[in-house]
Amino acid sequence: MEHLSEIIAQFDFAGEYAGAEVCTDGHINDTYFLEFKDQERKFRYVLQRINSHVFRDPQGVMENIEAVTSHIRQKVIERKGDPDREVMRVILTRDGKPCYRSSQGEYWRAYNYIEGARTYQKVEDPVHFYHAGRTFGEFQLLLSDFPADSLHETIARFHDTRKRFEDLLRVIEADPKGRAAEVKEEIAFVLGREADTGIIVDLIAAGEIPLRVTHNDTKLNNIMIDNETGEGICVLDLDTVMPGSALYDFGDAIRFGASTAEEDEPNLDLVSLDLELFTQFTRGYLSMAKGFLTAAEIDHLAFSVKLITLETGIRFLTDYIEGDVYFRTDRPEHNLQRARTQFKLVADMEALLPQMEAIIRETLESDLEAGA
Repeated sequence: MEHLSEIIAQFDFAGEYAGAEVCTDGHINDTYFLEFKDQERKFRYVLQRINSHVFRDPQGVMENIEAVTSHIRQKVIERKGDPDREVMRVILTRDGKPCYRSSQGEYWRAYNYIEGARTYQKVEDPVHFYHAGRTFGEFQLLLSDFPADSLHETIARFHDTRKRFEDLLRVIEADPKGRAAEVKEEIAFVLGREADTGIIVDLIAAGEIPLRVTHNDTKLNNIMIDNETGEGICVLDLDTVMPGSALYDFGDAIRFGASTAEEDEPNLDLVSLDLELFTQFTRGYLSMAKGFLTAAEIDHLAFSVKLITLETGIRFLTDYIEGDVYFRTDRPEHNLQRARTQFKLVADMEALLPQMEAIIRETLESDLEAGA
C-alpha cells in the first residue's frame, strides 16, 4: 500500500502513522482503516477514495456531508450527547479542505474512526435491527428542519424508479454484451410491474409527499452498533445524502436487513421477508419518525419496501445486461444473481403486503395508547 503515502500525508491526522488495513465491504468506494499512535495511545481513521465514476461531483458530495454532519453535530451537542460517536467527523486536509485531489486525479477523504462499535453485514440479533430503525428514524428527525433543496443531487434521479425502469429498457434495446436473451424471465418480471415504478415520484411531484433530506442507502451495515449496549449510535456512508423521500430510506433498510438471505444468494428457496425483523425495524423507526411523517408517507411505508426492492433488482439487472460496469462483482453472473434475489423478495413482499400494513397500523396504535 505504498501508493497511500502521498494521500495520507495530505490530511491533518494526529500522531504518527503506524499502518493500514483494507476494508473489503462495500460495492463502490475503496476504503482503508488507518492506525496512528502517539506516546500515550493508538487511534484510527477511515480513509476512502471516492468513486468518481459513480459520484461525478466529489466536491458536491463532500459539501453535502459537511453541511449535514454539522447540522446533526450541533443538535447532538445541544442535547448533551457525544458528537465524536454520534455523528461522523470529516478530517480536513492540511490546507483545510474536506477532500484531496491526488496527482492521478483521484478524490480522497477521511473520517474519524468510531471506537467501541461495529457494523453488521446481516442481522445477528433482532434487537440490533430495532435500534437500526431508531437510528435511521432519528437521523431523519434531526434533519427534518434542514432545507433539503439546499443540497446537491449527488446522483441525478437516484431513487427515481421510473427512470431506473426506462434505463433498463434502453440497455435491453442496446444489449451491448448480448445478454438480454438469457434474462427474458427477469425482464418480464419487471415489465409486469411498470405501473408501480411511478407511484412515489408522482406523489412527490404533486406535493403530496414532501421532499426531505434522506440517506438513500439505509443498509444495516451503514449503522454503527455499540459493542456494549447493542444500540445504534451513528449513521455512516453519507455519499448519497440528498433530497429524496423518507419512504426510500425505510424501504431500503427493510430490503437489506429483513431478508432471510444474503443480497446475492443463488438459492432462491432461501430468500424471503422476515416479518419479525420487519416488525422490529418498524417499531424502532416509527418511535422516532411518527411525529414528522405525513399521513401520505405512512400510508405508503409498506409499499415502499416492495418498490425499493424492485428498483434495486432493476439496477442489478441493468448492470448485468450492460456488462457489469457499476457494481463491483466477484464472479460471472454476480449481478444477475443479485437481481434474482431482489425479484424473489418482491414476490414475497407482494404476498405479505397486507400483514406489513397491519404491523405498521398496530405499531402506531400501540404508541398512541402508550402516550394516552
